This record gives sequence, structure tokens and C-alpha cells, in this order.
Amino acid sequence: MTPPLAVYVHIPFCTVKCGYCDFNAYSGMDNLKEAYGAALLAEVHADTPLLTGRTITSIGFGGGTPGEVPASHIRAVISAIRDNGSLAPHAEVTLEANPGTLDGPAFEALRAAGVTRLSLGAQSFHADELRFLDRIHSPEATAAAVQTARTVGFESVGLDLIYGLPGQPLEAWTASLNAAIRLSPDHISIYALTVEEGTPLARRVRKGEIVPLDPDAVADLYEAATGLLGEAGYLQYELSNWARLGHHSRHNLVYWTDGDYLAIGAGAHGYLDGERYENAAHPRDYIAAVERGAPAPRPALASAYRPDPVTAMADWFSLRLRLVEGFEPPEFADRFGVPLEDVAGPCLDECAAAGVLELGPRVRLTRAGRLLHGEVSARFLAHLQNARAHTR
Repeated sequence: MTPPLAVYVHIPFCTVKCGYCDFNAYSGMDNLKEAYGAALLAEVHADTPLLTGRTITSIGFGGGTPGEVPASHIRAVISAIRDNGSLAPHAEVTLEANPGTLDGPAFEALRAAGVTRLSLGAQSFHADELRFLDRIHSPEATAAAVQTARTVGFESVGLDLIYGLPGQPLEAWTASLNAAIRLSPDHISIYALTVEEGTPLARRVRKGEIVPLDPDAVADLYEAATGLLGEAGYLQYELSNWARLGHHSRHNLVYWTDGDYLAIGAGAHGYLDGERYENAAHPRDYIAAVERGAPAPRPALASAYRPDPVTAMADWFSLRLRLVEGFEPPEFADRFGVPLEDVAGPCLDECAAAGVLELGPRVRLTRAGRLLHGEVSARFLAHLQNARAHTR
């Protein structure tokens, strides 16, 4: 039976690129939007062989800020995917947008285009924190955006928040959380501010202009969120994600459960039949590649590789551990043809003894272990690499 397929569509445009962001995003390129929209459609058509015979369960528009392009472009891409593949009747179609940049008619146009789920980049409910993050909206704009999205009939509305800002007190973070909860979104994602190399934020940290928040304080903020969101009726299903019943991100679950996803757009990453690949990153390079009529499918392909067995196992383990429910050991054996215990038994026992991993019918992080996901994943990879080295 042919497995289902998700489609990721990258929209690289932003009004302002935030100083902490290392995503493939660009400001000041409005003149490319029309050509980019045409290139997206051409890539979808070129990828028809990859869409044929697959049931498309979700489409995710990410960026950048997908809400910055006309709704007509979004509609055209959804229609092209539907025309060249088989879109499931109740497929989830998610789009990321910034509060304050879209009015009622714009939300209505996106809903009419086929978007079912909105993810709004609230980030904070404090004006000073928003300024630090280079966000151009106000806390009031987030509240208005949620209300407008409800009014026009979106099935699911989510908010993204950032924590761990330099000097951020617990009281400020919990105030943002409570403000988000009062808006009753269906989904809440929280992300720790990360200093990524090459960003303006990293340069300011290197100069000593900004001192990152102490890791223990960041952990305290995460624990506070876990408590508040749970008390408010949100179910944590992934390390950074909480949802009301039935509102988890079906698209993102594809990433975490080893599902196939097709990449459309500049710098988009895909995963098909065990191969990871990415498109040309810069919008101009992407447009040029598609316009040249490069070999189809994947006309904008920049690189592709098939992970070796150790890397594939480590990737699978790390991604599945992001889910609060973890996984059943036979799932690993079904995927790789070898029992999990045989390849990593001692490593798993050490993590369990340290109180960060739960073993049994399901393998999953303990509540304390959720703060150490990276360390557990790194230890698992190191164990596999050492085992391989000793068998050569």
C-alpha cells in the first residue's frame, strides 16, 4: 500500500527579518513575489510523478511569512496540488501568518482559498519583548487576529510564543502565557530563544551587548508553561506543542513519525522514500532553476542524500522522542529490521537509570527528560557510532 504524503510549501518573504531568525527568509523582495508564485506552480506540475498515486493528507505553508503573499497565490498552489495529486477530503492545510498584517477580507480570502488552520506568530504579549524580537505587531493585534480568524470560520487557530529572552523574568513569561490562554486558541507552541550563528542576535551576543538567559532559568520557564497549559486544558503531545483535543498539527506529526513529505519552494526540505533533499535556497536561484526547465521532478533540487543506517536510526529515535507518547519498541524493529534493545540496550538502560527515559511498552522521555532531549539523542547517536566503530 502506498503511504500517504504531506506537502511543505516554503514562502521566503518577510516584511522584516527578525534578528534571531536563521530561517531561509528575506525582506525587501516584494518585486519577486509574482515570479515566485509562478515558479511554485511550475514546480508542483513538474513534481506530478511524485504526487501521482499518493493521498495528500496535509499541506503546510511555512517561511518566511506565507501570509505576506496574496491569497490568490495560496489558492493557486493548493489547486495545483489538488489537480496533480489526490488531496484527502479533510486534508489539513496550515498557513503561518503574523498578527497585524492581515485584515478581515484577507483572512476571508485565505479561508476561501482552502486554508483550514492558522498559526499566528504572537511570540509575546509584552510590547518591549516584541520590540526586542523585531516583531512589528502589538499584543492587541494578536488578540484582534484571533478574533477575526474565529469570525471568518477557521477550523483551528494556533499561537506561537517565544521564551527565554535575555533577562526575562518568570512573571513576564507567565503573563504572556495567560494572555494567550485567555484568547482560547486551539493550539499553542512555545519555543526557547536560540542564538543561531550568522544572525544579528548572535553578533550582539558575541559583542557582549546581550547576555543570554541562564539555562536553568530557561528550564524554569518551560516547566511553568507545562503547568499553566496543562491546568488550562491543553494536552502536551510534543516537546514544544500543546493542543485542545483534535487540534494537534497533523502536518508536523508527519515530520516526527518518519512520514514522507514533498518540498516545494526555495530552500524547502523534503523526505521521500528514505532520501532527504533540499531545493535551491535563494528565491532568485530557485526561480531561475524552475524557469530553466531543469529535469523533472524536483527541478530546483540543490542537494540530496540517503542517510546511512546509523544516522537514519538516530534521526528516527530523536524525532520520535519529541512526541510525549514516545514509541513502541517493535516500531523501531519494523523500520530497521533489528530490535532496539540489540542496537542500544546499554544506552537506553543508562538513560532510564538517570531518570530521563522511561522503558517498557513505550519508550518515552520522562517529564524531567523532556528538558534533556538533545542530550539523550546525542548519547544514542554516540552509542551507535561507537558500536559501529568496534565492529569494523
